[in-house]
Amino acid sequence: MRVLLTIALLLGTLTNFAQKDFQGKATYMSKSTMDMSRFSRNGQMSEARKKEIAARMKSFLEKTYILTFNTTASVYKEDEKLAAPGAGSGRGWGGMTGGGTKYKNTKDMVALESTEFFGKKFLISDEMEMPQWELGSETKKIGNYICYKATLTKDIDPLDWTNMRRRNRDDDKKKDDAKTDSTKTIKVSEEFEMPEKITVTAWYTPQIPVSNGPGEYWGLPGLILEVNQGRTTILCTEIVMNPEDKIKIEQPTKGEEITRKDYTETITKKMEEMRARFRGRGRGGRRS
Repeated sequence: MRVLLTIALLLGTLTNFAQKDFQGKATYMSKSTMDMSRFSRNGQMSEARKKEIAARMKSFLEKTYILTFNTTASVYKEDEKLAAPGAGSGRGWGGMTGGGTKYKNTKDMVALESTEFFGKKFLISDEMEMPQWELGSETKKIGNYICYKATLTKDIDPLDWTNMRRRNRDDDKKKDDAKTDSTKTIKVSEEFEMPEKITVTAWYTPQIPVSNGPGEYWGLPGLILEVNQGRTTILCTEIVMNPEDKIKIEQPTKGEEITRKDYTETITKKMEEMRARFRGRGRGGRRS
């Protein structure tokens, strides 16, 4: 019943957002945690060492993003003005990847991401299918907005290193025998693994009847204000409706066109080559 009321509220307020020049701007804080055991060979690390590593990784684990949206399209990118000094304007993996721009058009079903890897620009296209959200009746307030809960189970992003964890080889056989979705993992290397699937929890508000949200997320009867995915939480901290300074929402065009699948394979292969090269230098040292 509460879901039906949500949809009714959406239909009743949609006319207020039908104006041609409608635009909104939402600010999101993204925070991720890490499995600190990955930095220790024996899985043991002092609290002081954990804090030291966390402080160094803060610029990569805590970011601010801006979602600019209208009734059908959006642009999502890091707020570089708030990026920590020396953080590389949104760059990750030690400067190998550039901060990207995500574009979504829910009317034309177009999803693109413009990003950079080792100085090469890519224009990544995603298959945009309606997400299979499970709507719940639970509510909570985020700022001045009443939000409803929704959940989604999705495949893990192989390049999302925040979900990586150290493998427990003693449990490998037990996991293989269990063969349940909740225990399936992807082997990243001899030392690390990550879950095969992940459950995403989103909180959306019908008070802003725009089927959009941060990053890749959309498909709910209202703007998504919070997302919890694995070790990452994305929370909206400010919303400005019809800001005075309008931003043109248009899809990116620069970069080598590539599908998400091919991009993931390309980056994974490059990272494996770098890891092998690094190990080779470590074992053999310099050759005369």
